[in-house]
Amino acid sequence: MKRFARLLCALLAGAACVAQSAVVPPGRDDEVIEQLPSAVARAGAPASADEAAQRALALVALAQREGDPRPAGQALALLRPWQADARAPAAVVLALAQAEQHLHRFDGARARLQALTARDPAQPQAWLMLATLHRVQGRYAESDAACTGLERAGAALFAAACAAENAALRGGFDAARSRLQALLQAAPDAATRGWLWTTLGELELRAGRTEPAEAALRAALRGPPDGYATLALADLLLDQGRAAEAVALLREQPDSDPVLLRRAMADPDSAAAAELRRRFAQADLRPGAAEGHGRERALFALHVERDAAAALRLARENVCVQREPTDLLLLVRAARAAGDEGARQQALQLAKEVHLEDRRLQASN
Repeated sequence: MKRFARLLCALLAGAACVAQSAVVPPGRDDEVIEQLPSAVARAGAPASADEAAQRALALVALAQREGDPRPAGQALALLRPWQADARAPAAVVLALAQAEQHLHRFDGARARLQALTARDPAQPQAWLMLATLHRVQGRYAESDAACTGLERAGAALFAAACAAENAALRGGFDAARSRLQALLQAAPDAATRGWLWTTLGELELRAGRTEPAEAALRAALRGPPDGYATLALADLLLDQGRAAEAVALLREQPDSDPVLLRRAMADPDSAAAAELRRRFAQADLRPGAAEGHGRERALFALHVERDAAAALRLARENVCVQREPTDLLLLVRAARAAGDEGARQQALQLAKEVHLEDRRLQASN
């Protein structure tokens, strides 16, 4: 109950929460102690659909930055008037899909983007998000089609990178590497170059080329700050047993759940591990909140708690939602740690079914 009270407190503005600090224990579970204002009520209703979309995107960015799902939920609440509107403005649809994607509501986000591109094919951001969503779930042919839509929408460079990434996932490492390297020379800005370097680094990891992978990820980090590339490099360092370097890399990063997870993996006895346990326990108080964190919880069970059986159970549940290479690799490693050869073979078969080629999986044989 105390943890629930802290959770409710976090949903309020800080000063208001402090002002109402007296504890009022409920007499029964369904007793309402106080009606809390919604995020929309606190900030005021948006004046237009465009304003609502802008505010929602800011909330999703906050959720991504802090690793906290609540701002993404607030974004959905802000956009509720348009959620069932088949003709909602494109900016609103994109914001809704981004919030749903962050909360791992992939099917809803995908359906929303498909409807938008059907009525307006000239939506490059929608096509790119759609390609990513298909890829996350191991649907490479559907992702290819979205890459083609992206090209038709006028985003040739991004479409080429999109297609190269899908080709590399299927094992076409050499051709995809050459294509990405050529795109790097044509990239119009530092942010795009960072994205391409990160894509190349992940390709090299799947190709089993650790040194080029590290070089590419470090090149990505020479550009604008990039939390995704930072985590990818931290994972590489942890896999190589370079925990101290991973901790140093993450030192200036915000205390988001993914960052805390890597710090805890580097040192299971650290304050980061204790904080992440507290956050997981707090998230469990919100119905459905744990569903979007299967990968993180499986990694925590495997590398921090050293509970291989729990890690395998969580990794199995996770691949029902997302099937990125790291998810299948996690499943293989959890099965191996649990001594479950059947589960390991099932994971390798799943990789074969989605046509994923990742030499890290082959190295586990």
